[in-house]
Amino acid sequence: MRIGIFTETYTPYISGLVTSELMLKNALEKKGHEVYVITANLISSKYEYDEKERVLRIPGIPTGIYDSRLTSIYPIKAINKIKSWNLDVIHSQTEFAIGTFARLFAKQYNIPIVHTYHTMYEDYVHYITKGHFDKSSKKLLEYLTKFYCDKTINELIVPTKKAYDLFKKKYNVERNIHIIPTGIEVERFYKEKIDPKKISKLKKQYNISKKDFIAVFVGRIAEEKNIPFLINITEDLIKKRPNFKLLIIGDGPDKENYEKLSKEKGCDKNIIFTGKVPWDDIPIYYQLGTVFISASQSETQGLTIIEAMAASLPALCINDESFRDTVVDDLNGFLFQDETSCKKVINKIMDDKKLLTSLQNGARNSAELHSSKYFAEKVLDVYKLAINNRKPSYKEKITNFFKKVFS
Repeated sequence: MRIGIFTETYTPYISGLVTSELMLKNALEKKGHEVYVITANLISSKYEYDEKERVLRIPGIPTGIYDSRLTSIYPIKAINKIKSWNLDVIHSQTEFAIGTFARLFAKQYNIPIVHTYHTMYEDYVHYITKGHFDKSSKKLLEYLTKFYCDKTINELIVPTKKAYDLFKKKYNVERNIHIIPTGIEVERFYKEKIDPKKISKLKKQYNISKKDFIAVFVGRIAEEKNIPFLINITEDLIKKRPNFKLLIIGDGPDKENYEKLSKEKGCDKNIIFTGKVPWDDIPIYYQLGTVFISASQSETQGLTIIEAMAASLPALCINDESFRDTVVDDLNGFLFQDETSCKKVINKIMDDKKLLTSLQNGARNSAELHSSKYFAEKVLDVYKLAINNRKPSYKEKITNFFKKVFS
């Protein structure tokens, strides 16, 4: 099968989406399929095609939002190259410019298109509205989401029931929706795969000792990730447990604000901000931690939780629907309701080494359920469904008609 993945972001940009795309591409290729990626060029203003990796990068205009670029919705220069691939199916990973291009190309050349909805956009409206016209903006967002994720595609994939309920219960979408939790290359995060010398080097760099209990957060440093929650619990915990540290891995628009907040609360010595970390090094950074922690309620799934579990880190997450299918109390981590219950869970684990060991084992075993192999198989089933249900083009109808007449 020849598959075209259309996405706004791809390497060298680092995000949960990029991790998902890389994993899917690798898993599909291992099964013998040809996978092509069409994405925005985040480095230069040129069209570039990597023949070996089958990645076509389309130039665009910087948007000012992280490293993203806005490309043309119908880049003529890319058409002939993509046509030459004779794609069997298109998999859109975005609703923006590249996503619009995917839909236009799919319609013009009658190629079935599958779309994965990754982002709960209502949690990000504040970046644009700044608190104004929120209600009307969310209504417009609902209309656009339903249009891009319902009217212009053949099949829709969502990673969690939370996203499924958004379409079924809130947006009242009638189409069939496939819930396929995103998988990862779990082996990449196994402790035995990591060079101990690299772990020791990072521990020395960040002044982490054997006695320290490290809670790790990995993600974008922005308002919707609820990082002040993590800073607040750190402020309280270190009063009696000075060996507790919070390791925040990633970058974002609010990083400086949260560094300042940590200083104001007097817990900056126990909070480590690493800034942006190379994608290849992320598995090493997980090995600095004792547990993984997240208070974000803006996730569709939260791939970092699965990554952490593969690295044998128990997951401590706020009781949000995004995490309920992954985190099981006393097995691979705990769900907490608020700051008080979060601190209670951390204290419990810090006081019980047997519990920590049990949770670490449970986390590692749980991660196996999210391997890239099983994820790819489920996505392939959706591709086949889209292909089998594809309506023939007008040209194909005419051809089939004359075949019947003259046969």
